[in-house]
Amino acid sequence: MIYNLLSNENLFLIVLGFIWILGAVLQDLRRREVDNVWNFSLIFFALAYRASISIYTNDYWFFINGCLGFAIFLILGNLFYYLRVFAGGDAKLMIALGAIMPFSYNWITNFKIFGLFILLFLMTGSAYVLIWSIVLVFKNWKKFKKEYKKQFKIFRKLFFIVLLFFIFWIVLGIILKSIFLGMIGFVVILFPIMFIFAKSVEESCMIRALSPDKVTEGDWLYRDVLVKGKKIKADWDGVSKRELLLIRKRSNKKILIKEGIPFTPGFLFGFFVLVYLFWKFGWWF
Repeated sequence: MIYNLLSNENLFLIVLGFIWILGAVLQDLRRREVDNVWNFSLIFFALAYRASISIYTNDYWFFINGCLGFAIFLILGNLFYYLRVFAGGDAKLMIALGAIMPFSYNWITNFKIFGLFILLFLMTGSAYVLIWSIVLVFKNWKKFKKEYKKQFKIFRKLFFIVLLFFIFWIVLGIILKSIFLGMIGFVVILFPIMFIFAKSVEESCMIRALSPDKVTEGDWLYRDVLVKGKKIKADWDGVSKRELLLIRKRSNKKILIKEGIPFTPGFLFGFFVLVYLFWKFGWWF
């Protein structure tokens, strides 16, 4: 089974995946966006490689598996996008990796790989985002401190309601002598704390005022912008080409843009750990 996952054919796909993820990370860190051409070219190269191997070996399942993986990740990528877990570039990178990810001819094994990869990049990505946020807090401590107090006042009712649930779960855990219930209580109390923390980081550290010529397609508007009587809405899809032209031609005021934390490094960390697990614990698959 280890040979199936780390065969020469799969090693090429793994190297291809690393190169494209690394390229996406560099673009994301530098420009806060990943080119569509870069993501879509990974689909082309992965499927072209699978097709050539299938023709050479006269076994078309290697190519078909890549197409099925692409179709599954197309659904997952759109799901994460419309649930607002990913921005557009992250979703497209995930979709592209679908052509890479089926490393086995056994689809029970492939589903294990898919599930583990999603779990790994969410875990490593969340840790990375938390570290990035803490760095932003230290760099903008005064603004963050002021904003945190403001957000706490706004959501203090939520905090105290959750605090009551926390006390209830802890007492219940003590009565039933259940460590699990006590752990649930700590997870519950962490929710409002992390929510207020994330909201404060966003409001104090991630809003920039840009001149119209500096705004790019896909940027997130902090609030709706009124240009010559036409409202450009701040939404998840970001600024469209048509809206960008309108902003640049008709607006001379600075535009407030909301920056996100680049999430593509989570893909890199998750993919690296997954490949390491192939090598270390190939029997599990």
